[in-house]
Amino acid sequence: MTFAAFASIALIHLMAAISPGPSFVVITRVAAADGLRNALLMALAFGVGATVWAGAAMLGLAALFKVAPMLLTAMKFAGAAFLLFVAFMMWRHANEPLPTVENGTAQSGVAAFKLGLFTQLSNPKVPVFFGAVFVGILPAGITLAETAIVLTLVLLVEGGWYVLVARVFSLPQARRGYVRLKTTLDRVFGSFIALFGLKIATS
Repeated sequence: MTFAAFASIALIHLMAAISPGPSFVVITRVAAADGLRNALLMALAFGVGATVWAGAAMLGLAALFKVAPMLLTAMKFAGAAFLLFVAFMMWRHANEPLPTVENGTAQSGVAAFKLGLFTQLSNPKVPVFFGAVFVGILPAGITLAETAIVLTLVLLVEGGWYVLVARVFSLPQARRGYVRLKTTLDRVFGSFIALFGLKIATS
């Protein structure tokens, strides 16, 4: 594969990563509420999750979904249920004070990473993209070394985009704005997450 081919793959993946979805909503809230460290761990989790799906797609995930479409349907409902649960928890705790690291009530880094990984792995649009679009632009006869480079690009592109999002939404101005409007913003974020979940379940 040429440098241009790798660059094209990275660009197409970046366009997909930038498109708004549950991952974007979750990380903006975590960045504003918990700070940069937790948001960066979540960005890493998104990158890892995308790499897992990309690797699965390159191993024949799309073919498996064609042979057993019920697997994709089951994954859609499981993903939708997870997102609806996240939305419910946001609404339930919307009027509670903002957790802080100082008093030990903020979400741990491990919890932020796990939430990010589960969010990424439960979103069926991610494997559909990698299985239907991403794999389609890869050349036939791709070598093991080229596969490793492609998967590394997926990790860097997905993680890099969300690192940028994490940095922007963890700035002091963003955090102060979030503190002032926490109840409203949590319910807005929760509503968006719920809508994503319902859309996934009915698509």
